[in-house]
Formats: sequence, C-alpha cells, structure tokens
Amino acid sequence: MDVALAYADEYFFDSVYAKLLPSQSFVNGTADDFVTSSWSRDNDMRICLSLFVMVTLGGWFFYLSAATFSYYVFFDHEYMKHPKFLKNQVRLEIDCAVKAVPGFAALTVPWFWGEVKGYSLLYEDMPTTALGWAYFLLVMPTFLLFTDCGIYWIHRYLHHPILYKRLHKPHHKWIVPTPFASHAFHPLDGYSQSVPYHLFVYLIPMQKWQYIGMFIFVNIWTVMIHDGNFVSHSTVINTSAHHAVHHLYFNYNYGQYFTFWDRLGGSHREPTEEQYNEELRNSKKTWAAQAKDAEDIEGEVLGTNKKKIN
Repeated sequence: MDVALAYADEYFFDSVYAKLLPSQSFVNGTADDFVTSSWSRDNDMRICLSLFVMVTLGGWFFYLSAATFSYYVFFDHEYMKHPKFLKNQVRLEIDCAVKAVPGFAALTVPWFWGEVKGYSLLYEDMPTTALGWAYFLLVMPTFLLFTDCGIYWIHRYLHHPILYKRLHKPHHKWIVPTPFASHAFHPLDGYSQSVPYHLFVYLIPMQKWQYIGMFIFVNIWTVMIHDGNFVSHSTVINTSAHHAVHHLYFNYNYGQYFTFWDRLGGSHREPTEEQYNEELRNSKKTWAAQAKDAEDIEGEVLGTNKKKIN
C-alpha cells in the first residue's frame, strides 16, 4: 500500500493537501511560487485520510465494475424469477454495498497504515535465487490456506444467533444473490471476514506486489462465488454452487476457497442437481421447496419457529 500511496501523493494528494492545508515556502524572505501542505507525506493523519479515500474510491470502482461485468456476462437472469428474489433486489444490493464500503475502508485503514509505516512483513525486492523463487511461489497457496481457515471460523461464528441477528443477517437478505450481493454486508461483518487477509502479512513475509495481486484475486473470487454460474462441479473448491447452497440453506459451506474446513467441521453440503441441472434449477417446484426450507432454517436461527436444523 505504501507504493500505491506514493503514486497517489505524487499525482493527486500533494496538490489537494497543498490547497486545503497550505504551508507557504520562503526563499530569502520572499514568498516562493511553490506551495506545499502543512501536512507532510509522513503525517499520520494525512496517511490515514489518504488511505481512507483511496480504499473507498477503489472499493466502489472495483465492486461496481467487477459485479456489473459478472452480472451481465455470467449471472443466470432466469434466477430473478425465484420467489425469494426480492423486489428491486439488485438496486438494494448495490445500495447496501455502496453504503458499506466507507465503513470497510475506515476499519481497514489501521492495517494499511501499519503497512505504510513498515510494521508489516511486506518486502519490495523480487527473488533472485531458486530458493527465493520457491518461497515466492509457496507463499501464495499458504496465503489461501491461512485465510480460508480464518474466514471459515469467523464466518461460522457469524451464524451464531446473537451475531447473525446483529451483523450477518443483512448479507443473508439475499437468499438468491446476484454478483452485486458480493460486497453487500454490514460493515463490521465484511471487515471481520477480511481480517485474515490483513493479518497474514503481519505474520508471514510476502512481496508487496504479490500481496496486492492476491488481494485483488480474493475480491474477484468474492464476486465469482455470487455469480450464479454453476459450471464447476469440483468437490474440493468452494464454487459458486457451494455458496448458492450456503445462501439458500444458511448453515452449510462457510468456506471461502475450499471445502476442507466444512468437511472437517461437519458443515459441508454438496451441491446437487438443484444447482447443476438448468431445467431443475429453474423449476418452480424446486424454487417453492427451496423457499420453504430457507424460511424454516432462518426461522430456527432467529428463534421465530420451532423447526430443528439437522
């Protein structure tokens, strides 16, 4: 993030802060034409404010562009006829996500501030030896495995009735999600599930640009598992079909990338022909059964019915 901030300072923030908080330079007692800001680049308040602006604007841009692309290219629009698809749902998803992004950004700023100040284990140089390249390549699956484990347990505890009602329910408003639901969270919910990504580079060394690439990848993945495109039948990867099951039936498939932790934790539910067979997937009979099951299961989570979850 320090590299991105340096570019942003040079091409944008230096001039903005100079206008908002000017500090006039003097040469031989005469005012110079060059005006700088009273907040230097290493001012912590400036760093935090700049990071907040960057993450908010970047979050909006990435979310809207990636979700829009996925919605028009991959998402099965027939699914919008499902009885659990809300009126004006796409607009509601976008509204929820756009409002949540500044909250995500504000909560994330301390992690990025630590990276800028050099407290993380991010490094700049590319490897030059075979051993260095081996580490460079190995750290990527390590990142995925570490974050998948963290997200699984955080996500699973967010389904505890106390936390679910207060934090996670807004995301499960979208029982039949579109790609625009990918970032439509309560800010604390979305942030809590992002903590493993930030924590990783404070525990394990990682190259800066590699980290940025992985961070972009995980956000793309978040959009992909909400795209309703059930092409992959993998039993190892947590695909969009697995995540569709999670939105329908709540208490299954908490993992982000893999099914390992769900299998270990007894929360795995394999997608069926309900997801993979297009005719069955878009059957009104299937939709009616799904709607009833979704209502019963959420009612149990919220304590509004007496049906027990298996």
